[in-house]
This record gives sequence, structure tokens and C-alpha cells, in this order.
Amino acid sequence: MSKLLFIGAGKMASAIAGGIVQSGVFSAGEMTAFDINPAAAAAFTAATGVPCSAAIETALAEAEKVLIAVKPQYLESALASLQGAFGDKLIISIVAGVTLETLAHLTGSKKLIRVMPNTPALVGKGAAAFAGGTGASEDDLKFASDIFNAAGIGLQVPEKLLDAVTGLSGSGPAYVFEFIQALADGGVAEGLPRDIALQLAAQTVLGAAAMVLETGTHPAVLKDQVTSPGGTTSRGLEKLAEKGFSGTVLQAVRAASSRSAELGKK
Repeated sequence: MSKLLFIGAGKMASAIAGGIVQSGVFSAGEMTAFDINPAAAAAFTAATGVPCSAAIETALAEAEKVLIAVKPQYLESALASLQGAFGDKLIISIVAGVTLETLAHLTGSKKLIRVMPNTPALVGKGAAAFAGGTGASEDDLKFASDIFNAAGIGLQVPEKLLDAVTGLSGSGPAYVFEFIQALADGGVAEGLPRDIALQLAAQTVLGAAAMVLETGTHPAVLKDQVTSPGGTTSRGLEKLAEKGFSGTVLQAVRAASSRSAELGKK
């Protein structure tokens, strides 16, 4: 009997499964997966060592817990033949925008956890937040925390805040990629070769993020430590403020959060 079944074996499922194996939460042989796409199933097994089943009903019957990782538009069809078959198994969903209420309707279960991960899980640096349904126990929530911490960090929040999580960390990598590209473009404009500018920009963002997480120091304090009065950083920050950088980022998070709420209602 497998300890965890992945329904959907795409890149995010592969990242999570790989993190679980690497951290020792489960071995590859203790998990299984199902995907309607044979190529996706084969790629999942090649990346993680986790075997894929040819029959979803059999895989579900033999699993202790389930992680649903299909695209939102395919969720209903993926679960159509499984209504009532989940029993008292824990169901974890990373399907974007799908509420605990909808999951309960589609699965017939109340032992549910909804998760919003993000794409840096693909390199073991994910930021996920999760919310449990009324039927999820403390042990269930700890299990969710363990598997998402295996691919980065996993933090528990009330479900009503998952739209905010979507706007911040779910969509956030795109904002950061845009920033990295802009930093590199600035370096190129000042004469740096493109490859060197891009490496410097990406490493600068990585290093700055690590300083926040590893020192526990507020970003405002770290910013002050690198900003000399009348110096180069001061001049650059002045230009960012002039162009509304901080306010624009805040508005981006709020706009993405609002869109997440709209999609959830649909």
C-alpha cells in the first residue's frame, strides 16, 4: 500500500515528490502516481523514481493519502469516477483557485487540505501556504507542513488568506523575474556583457533574499546597512521612489489576489 498517491504527475507534482524523497519523508517506493498523459507519467518516474499506476481506481484503493495536482480545468473530469471512493483518506489539493467547499463537493470528503505552492519548488526553494478543512486533524496538518517544507517552506494560514498568498508568493516569482531582467538590462545599458549582467542580477536577488531569511533582520534595516548618505545606493533608491516602485509592487500583489478571488468564485 502506498503512503501517498499523486493524481496528476506534472512538474509541480514532480518537484514535491522529489522533495519528499530527498528529505526522507518517504522513499520513492512508498509513493505512487497517476496521470492520464503517458509522457507526463514517464517523466515523473524518471525525475523522482516514483512509479506510476495504469489505473487510477486501483492506485486510489491502495493509497493512504492523496495529493491532487491537476490543472483546474481538468479537476472535475479527473475525479468523476472517484466520487465516494476516497473514504477517510487525507486529500491534499494544489489545484489553483479551488476552494475546500468545492473539493468537498467533488470528492465527497471533508478530510481536506488546500495548498497554494509556487514554481521555485522545482528547485527546492518553494514557498507554500496551506489551509485545512474541518475534518483535517493536527497530524494531517503536520503531514502537509512536512511535505511542503521538504520542497522549500510550508506555512499554515486560514483559507480566506489563500488569495493573498496567491497574489504574493504564487504570482511573486514572475515579479521577481521581471526585476532580475530589469537589473540585468540596467547593467547592459552601462556596458556589462549580457551573460555577466544576468548572473550578477540573479545572484544579487538570491543573496538579498537569503540575508532576510537567515538573519531574521527586517528588510528596511538591511537596506539602511547598504545605503550610505549621498552614495550610489541612495541615488538609486531615490529614483525607485520617484517612479513609485514600492507602491507598484504592492498594487501588483493586490491585483493578483483580487483575480484569484474572482477565479475561485467561478
